[in-house]
Amino acid sequence: MPRRRTSSSSSSTGSTTGATGTTAAPRNRTPQPVRMRRRSFGDFVKAFLALVALAVLLVGVPGALATQIGWPLPNGVPSFDWLQQEITVQTFLNILTVIVWLAWAQFTACVLVEMKAALSGVGVPGRVPGAGPSQLLARQLVAALLLVGATAASLTPGLSQLGHSYDGNQKPTVAAAQATPGLFAQQQDQAAGAAAALAEQASHAAAHADAGGSTAQQGDTKYYRIQPPEGRHHDSLWEIAQRHLGDGRRYKEIFQLNKDRVQPDGSKLSEASLIRPGWIMEMPGDARGGELVELPDEAPNVSPDVQQQIGDYAQTGDHAQGGGGSGAQGGGHEHAGGGATQVSVPEQQRPAHDTGHQQATAVGAESDSSFGLPEALLTAPLLAAGLLGALGRRRRQALWQSAFGAVGGRRGMEPPTPSGDAQDVQDALLVGADPEGVRLLDLSLRGLAASLAEESRALPVVYAAWLSNGDLHLQLAQPSGKPPAPWQQGQDQTFWMLSRTDAERYEDVDTAAPYPGLVSLGTMDDSRLLLNLEAVPGIVSLSGREADRAAVFASVAAELATNGWSDRMTITLVGFGEDLTPLAPNRIRHLEDIEALVETMEAETRQRRGALGAAGHDSVLTGRTGPAQHTRWAPHLVLLAAQPSAEDAVKLAELAADASRLGIGYVVGTETGDLPGAAWEMEITGQGKLLAPLLGLELDAQLLPAAQQRAVVELFVEADPERDTDRPANTPPFLVDISEQGRPAVYARLVGPYEIIGLDNPDGERSALLHEALALLLLHREGVHPRVLSSALWPRGVTDDVRTALLDRLRDWLGTDPDGTPRLATDGSGRLTLAKTVVSDLDVLRSLYHEATQGKGVDSRAVRGRLLTDALVLVRGPLLADRPEGRYRWLTHEIVDAQLPLLVADTGLALCEFHMERNRAEKAIEALNAALRTAPADERLWHELLRATHAGGDTDRLTALATDLIGRSGARGLPPRTEALLDELLPTWRDAIAAVG
Repeated sequence: MPRRRTSSSSSSTGSTTGATGTTAAPRNRTPQPVRMRRRSFGDFVKAFLALVALAVLLVGVPGALATQIGWPLPNGVPSFDWLQQEITVQTFLNILTVIVWLAWAQFTACVLVEMKAALSGVGVPGRVPGAGPSQLLARQLVAALLLVGATAASLTPGLSQLGHSYDGNQKPTVAAAQATPGLFAQQQDQAAGAAAALAEQASHAAAHADAGGSTAQQGDTKYYRIQPPEGRHHDSLWEIAQRHLGDGRRYKEIFQLNKDRVQPDGSKLSEASLIRPGWIMEMPGDARGGELVELPDEAPNVSPDVQQQIGDYAQTGDHAQGGGGSGAQGGGHEHAGGGATQVSVPEQQRPAHDTGHQQATAVGAESDSSFGLPEALLTAPLLAAGLLGALGRRRRQALWQSAFGAVGGRRGMEPPTPSGDAQDVQDALLVGADPEGVRLLDLSLRGLAASLAEESRALPVVYAAWLSNGDLHLQLAQPSGKPPAPWQQGQDQTFWMLSRTDAERYEDVDTAAPYPGLVSLGTMDDSRLLLNLEAVPGIVSLSGREADRAAVFASVAAELATNGWSDRMTITLVGFGEDLTPLAPNRIRHLEDIEALVETMEAETRQRRGALGAAGHDSVLTGRTGPAQHTRWAPHLVLLAAQPSAEDAVKLAELAADASRLGIGYVVGTETGDLPGAAWEMEITGQGKLLAPLLGLELDAQLLPAAQQRAVVELFVEADPERDTDRPANTPPFLVDISEQGRPAVYARLVGPYEIIGLDNPDGERSALLHEALALLLLHREGVHPRVLSSALWPRGVTDDVRTALLDRLRDWLGTDPDGTPRLATDGSGRLTLAKTVVSDLDVLRSLYHEATQGKGVDSRAVRGRLLTDALVLVRGPLLADRPEGRYRWLTHEIVDAQLPLLVADTGLALCEFHMERNRAEKAIEALNAALRTAPADERLWHELLRATHAGGDTDRLTALATDLIGRSGARGLPPRTEALLDELLPTWRDAIAAVG
């Protein structure tokens, strides 16, 4: 039957002429009946089968139980004698009957809940406790039964939200509007329908443009009032678009025009599936139908109250349209099935001098003198920090793995020194890295997750994070209430903000990383954007030249593989990046073609849907943190650089329709920029700009060009502990003359307290800075880039004049050799180098060990013993043992803290072996104890100390040593190999230690 018409008395724009010069079509005031989708024979078959199934389950099951088995519980209160009776077969049958009755009652409750939600069309069905599969079956049966009386869209959100509820029940709106519940939830068919709708989106837009420009230019402004339910039929944006625009898929245009505008009842439209009777909808200009009301014309058949409501609503039109503008500060955009997908720059920015560390500012301060280092890495602080940290871990792994080789001459003690592009890239990583920023980002996100878990609140869906002048801004998909302290409300309800000062108060918490899919895309002004790839409601498409796209893909892949704010993830690369695997072999995998990708992702999508349903989680967010965080739902991020075919693009759109709920993200490269299922469309220009007009973004893109990509991979490949394990050991980068004639002019003692011999102590407050600069140069005899030196001393940034002044003072302090040669020079690549007359005890220690194990000590036992003894005499403690707090933070990038203990341990082991060959156990014990002062955690030293003590024959001394070892091991206990060795050397050690107490 036709519905009531609505009207308004407010004015609006009149008819306009289209782009082609034709006038807009005449306005249609003729009442038209509601056009309902005709039901097919299949619909009636499904409804009949659903009715039969419900009748059997709701009536047949209790009837069969009542007639065949009867009531299983006793008629009165049982006595205690009942507990002593024999358990018979009837007892088991009664227990099973009770379980079936409880299951029937639970299923009946699910049917009632789902029926209420489906008939009312308001809100999401309540969750019946512990009834995941039962409620799923009830939902599908109710949907099929009601299908003959209502369209799938009219059941939204009650049924179409099946399995798609994020925080706040957010889901891709295309899938929400098109989901047609079948008998057993054919989710793949739903996703296919969503993808087909998205594939036709561009053609609809072109058709409207050819017909005469934008919809706003066709006819006067028109409004529609949401009608109350009639029977089992409920209004939906899909049906409104189908009746008045000729295509239900154009519901997004209606949603855009009315999103976030205040309705007569005071609420706002935030999701396309959630509309209420009495709401006013502004319609596109080409809408037709008698139920529409045009302004400024009068509508005599509409009450004055309704006219006033429409008039008041029309006053908000400019605000709604302005909120969707393309400016950087705009509001929300709904695009290709997304939610509130406008990404806005935080408004709460302070001048750079009011903030803490901001690596981008530091880089900018020195941009006029980059000395040829790759700018792409200098301006990517989070990427550089991740790569540098992963590279350090890889090199340490190589060192520790080499520790199980033969003493002397083994590979790994001296990592290879990079050269050429690899050296430039390593320097750029050292300059550009912001490890403190990464640490604070990780602490802030995990702290937020822990705070929300304490309040029993779900994690909000986060589309993006902004690092703005040291502060962290999270942009939420939708308002999620008041943030937990110390977080604050941002510029609006969709922003949560944490200042750097508050972030520094966070401590480590044992919770899963809540947003591991965040990845840097670039900067806008002083703000850095991190996009949460696993939360994007669909595909992220990237267009542009192939080389430019490849640079973006490589940057994203490298940061995802090495970032410090995630626990586990899978990164699948297709069409590029086969050589990126060494960055993180446990995270990155490479597939040959799109066919293999589709096959793989179809299987994983099914598996994740099933796993979420079985676990009772709405999304990966609810399974990742809180009481169930042990499941650690890891994201799977797909980076497809190759242009997919039309058929493959549709398949990917089907997979991506539900991906955000499952923790799967897709970034797909395209040559044309027209990709079905693309929620967010981006373009990379030849000038390094990343454009996303519909998101209101124009970023300076974060890139990893091909040359830097190859150099980064080379660094990781050279550090691989499994690579060329049989090749000879690397020679130390600097060997000194250890004879009397090789006495240096300047001698620095770094192994232990820092001392300098041969130089006067500089006066004034700059003394500590000069000492630190010299220490850095002494640890890198191959040369130090000036930018690396200044970034190490001033990690927050420094200007050229300050750096130059420091280098001048350092040259003056070091002075010149007797022949006039300056002790601080610059090599051909512009790096700072020290003269051979400036030596450290670490240089001497390396040279002595090298000479003892690979030089003269190989052929002369006496020379080897003397060299090893001299080497251990140099060891006075850890490296720079008395360094002041807050300085020498650059040591966190170095592996010398792992090299030195291994070098000292190897020296002690070699000297122990030397003495044990002559049965000098006490001398061996003395050498091992000297090495343990610097390498107390080296298990090999303790094993040899046990053997040397056992060789002395003193059981009490051996027992005391075992007791000391147990005390040092703490709650972890002794390592298995140490226990086995004690069992061999002192079988009664457990009883002896227990007796000692």
